[in-house]
Amino acid sequence: MRQLSATDAAFIYSDTAHANSNVSLLHIYDQTTAPHGVVRFKQILTHLENRLEQMPVLRQKVLRVPLDLDYPYWVEDENFDIEYHVRHIALPKPGDWRQFCIQASRIHARPLDLQRPLWEMYVIEGLDSFLDLPVGSFAVLLKIHHAAVDVASGHLITALMHDDTDHTPKAPPPAPWFPQEAPGNLSLMWRAGCHAASFPLRMMEPLSKGLGLMGLTFKTFINEFLQLPESFPLTRFNTVVSPHRVFDTRRFNLADFRQIKGLVRGASINDVVLAVCAGGLRRYLMLQHELPENSLVAAAPINVRDKAAHGGSNCFAWARVNLFTQIADPVQRLQLINDTTSSSEVIRNAMGARELNDISRHAPSAAIFMSSKLLRAASARLGDWTPLANCTITNVPGPQHPLYLLGARLTYLSAIMPIADGMGLVFSVTSYNEMLVISFTSCYEQLPDPQALAQCLRDSFQEYLGLAGGLQTGTDKAKARPRRKISRKASSDPVA
Repeated sequence: MRQLSATDAAFIYSDTAHANSNVSLLHIYDQTTAPHGVVRFKQILTHLENRLEQMPVLRQKVLRVPLDLDYPYWVEDENFDIEYHVRHIALPKPGDWRQFCIQASRIHARPLDLQRPLWEMYVIEGLDSFLDLPVGSFAVLLKIHHAAVDVASGHLITALMHDDTDHTPKAPPPAPWFPQEAPGNLSLMWRAGCHAASFPLRMMEPLSKGLGLMGLTFKTFINEFLQLPESFPLTRFNTVVSPHRVFDTRRFNLADFRQIKGLVRGASINDVVLAVCAGGLRRYLMLQHELPENSLVAAAPINVRDKAAHGGSNCFAWARVNLFTQIADPVQRLQLINDTTSSSEVIRNAMGARELNDISRHAPSAAIFMSSKLLRAASARLGDWTPLANCTITNVPGPQHPLYLLGARLTYLSAIMPIADGMGLVFSVTSYNEMLVISFTSCYEQLPDPQALAQCLRDSFQEYLGLAGGLQTGTDKAKARPRRKISRKASSDPVA
């Protein structure tokens, strides 16, 4: 039994009927690389069951303290049934990308049962109309509550499911598992009283370990959140969200982003990602005749890695970044974003010169960041319901080598993120095996046409790639046009 941290408990408390803290990881596999060219559902079920001990939280549920006098606890579920959590479904014909996004969004939006371990896995077949994928490809959607995934254990999700080669070693029989009995209400109340009495002493512990991280965190909060921008336009994404989710994605070559950053000296891949998202948002809002005159603002989590202070673990700071959506010139927009990220003390201290592909070597492949709910909650505690940003842009880095599930090669990795009132749009940026996927999550009432925003993202990227190709001179010009054509095909999502 272990107690939830303050942040994890906040994710539990913040769940509402129309906005929960679920995070869904989407994987698509090519099973032609598997033995005999097929992976069966029972194999996946057994494979996961044999590895459950690597991530104990998958067999634990949340036990709340009476009257919520203390943070909840993780306790083992004495009625754990893996067949309840792992499910098998198929898309109806024709099984195209739009149907897949709708089905994934519906699964993601459904709340998890708080009386059971907070995760579900869906093996999805019927993806026969996906372009660029062999017939018989299948998907795995892993939905898990944000409270159950922290940075320290995020990498275990990848290790739990995948291997580095298409040969899966034969697993020994699973070890016997005997759940511990959960404490009663009297024991929980006694613990809550002890914690309340020792609160002043526990507050002294971080002070004794040094004030470096505390100072950075406090400065981040003051500089980036309490001092709201003078001009902060609201959009359709800064209203109350509905219970209905929408999701879509576009896939790109990471090498193309490296080429695009050459448009601006000193620009990073992170800057290019921000610029592409900004260009996509600008195009979409222009189509709706809703583009504000002032710049939109994104809340971006930054990976802070301080081995001396944290024993090598990862932690995150938040930064607000101007997207300069009022700028029509894409190169000028990228230059201004680069100037902002280069001059921001918080971003510079937290990030240095690292780029997205550098971070992915250090951060876990399933590192999920604080949802926009906590940003809104911070604003509400200050007595101001004004959203702290127009959208959130998060990085979900993955390994840069192929992964396999029972021999089936992972070809696609993305994430559906939680949204909340006032923060109804989240971009998740996933890198895996030299590919980069930009996905977005919103609600149906705010974004009834997600395919339009997805196309705007693609057009924004193609605009930058075309300009980057124009940097070549002499004999290279003849190669630039065919290369852009090839990149356009590679940049499409699996079904575009």
